[in-house]
Amino acid sequence: MQSPTIVNPSQLDPVNPAIEKYMRSLVGRTDHPVLTEMEAVAAKNNFPIVGRLVGIFLETLAKTIDAKRIFEFGSGYGYSAYWFAKAAGVDGKVICTDGDPQNKEKAEQYLKSADLLERIDFRTGIAQEIFGQTEGLFDICYNDADKGDYPEIWRMAKERIRPGGLYVADNVLWHGRVAVERYVDIVPGWTEAILEHNRLIFNDPEFDAFINPTRDGVVVARRKAP
Repeated sequence: MQSPTIVNPSQLDPVNPAIEKYMRSLVGRTDHPVLTEMEAVAAKNNFPIVGRLVGIFLETLAKTIDAKRIFEFGSGYGYSAYWFAKAAGVDGKVICTDGDPQNKEKAEQYLKSADLLERIDFRTGIAQEIFGQTEGLFDICYNDADKGDYPEIWRMAKERIRPGGLYVADNVLWHGRVAVERYVDIVPGWTEAILEHNRLIFNDPEFDAFINPTRDGVVVARRKAP
């Protein structure tokens, strides 16, 4: 799998940084020592996490549909899982995936410190393979894996989301590359994959979709009831 710690310069800022700074100033009540440490580690190591604003957004989405069963394609060291686990409650379960056993170890340490570990099932390996080995429908499928895999993951996940459930994917504006004619990609083909992924979602008649442009763009697609 491609290393997630590559420097990823912006082509365009989807939301003006001053606006995001203001938005961040409103959410101090979400401060928690575990979050502060996870965010500090991300900043120090250039490790991509969704950040506080998107994290709150994920938690709110999950609470809105009373999500109890969530699958993550790409979990890193558990930052997004923190928010999903909070929303899912004591009877919920978040299945996390990552190719790096060290990330699993870190995630379990962080989430245990936040009293959320019992809501987590963290599995090491290729997310698509783990998903294929897991039965049943999900309230939310969340995609933050390698960007070149986005179209494949969408095609897999869409059939396993319950009516009224959500497909959510991070980085769908890809630091503005999707909106400019010329760009420098960090991995050849990733921008094209994200463009294809987005087209597939918005052209699918079984889903209602919207992109929240916060940070790097989060697509939310709701599966319609039959």
